[in-house]
Amino acid sequence: MNRTLLIALLLTTHSSAWLAPARAAEDYPRGPIRMVVPFAPGGSTDTLARSIGQKMTETWGKQVVVDNRSGGSGMIGMEITRAATPDGHTLVLGYIANLGTAPALHAKLPYDPVRDFTPICHVATAPSIAVVPPSVPAKSLPELLALARAKPGSVNFGSAAIGSMGHLAGEMLNRLANVKMQHIAYKGGGQATIDVLAGQIQLAIIGMSAVTPHIRGGRLRAIAVTGLKRSPAFPEVGTIAEQGFPGFSAEAWYGVLGPAAMARPIVGALNAEIRRILALPDVQARLANVGFEIVGSSPEDFAKLIRDEIPKWIKVVKEAGIRAE
Repeated sequence: MNRTLLIALLLTTHSSAWLAPARAAEDYPRGPIRMVVPFAPGGSTDTLARSIGQKMTETWGKQVVVDNRSGGSGMIGMEITRAATPDGHTLVLGYIANLGTAPALHAKLPYDPVRDFTPICHVATAPSIAVVPPSVPAKSLPELLALARAKPGSVNFGSAAIGSMGHLAGEMLNRLANVKMQHIAYKGGGQATIDVLAGQIQLAIIGMSAVTPHIRGGRLRAIAVTGLKRSPAFPEVGTIAEQGFPGFSAEAWYGVLGPAAMARPIVGALNAEIRRILALPDVQARLANVGFEIVGSSPEDFAKLIRDEIPKWIKVVKEAGIRAE
């Protein structure tokens, strides 16, 4: 092969390799998009997926089908996405329990949260809130911790489940504050709410949507939120961080991911569309109404969040001796 022909062939090959992902993005989406939700319909993850999917359908004219695949603590839906073709037509609405805390709570996962997925956008966070019934005299977190120190064993805290964000937040607080509040695990936030309203437990650390009506009605007292910043829903309630524990952060987070090795132009197109959707006033109002705080990050920032959260929760789970059910 003469030199001129070889150079022409190399240039053609290089150009084709460079143009292929760009053309893929131009053609995207070519058909329906499957948005896997690793939980049953009606939950917070499902609400996010449907809010985003509806707007994507309107923009691109291609149906976004929300596919609820519950089971295995969300692992089934994540595994379906991991095994899919990385062409942007199968996505998953991931949750901290699937990605950030799963390696701490489960000895064997069918996927690697970092290696097996392409982070696209950190969509939203949802801090928990710490509430006490009127029978507990504490008006703030320091006052509650003082009660727990004065009478060891007198403060029990409830959460939605073993390994839930409320449970992990409480155990992290136990360690940092050097107290021992006993955890009571419930099967869902509803039962924990019933028992804290009745004074059967002295504290519940739970998602805001479960207790907001009771806080506003004066039947529960909010003493702290678990995020790094105050919640717009309760701006008068201080964070755990500002009540003596700088840097404390324990909040649920949600984001869109695809299988590993997705083309960067497709990731970019999806990220731009999701961020556009999250900026829409009707979407913001709908999500704020159920306790979400919108983020809309870059793929790189979402990837960093996942990497940072895994060792954090491994440490908390190990030190607290938590065992998943």
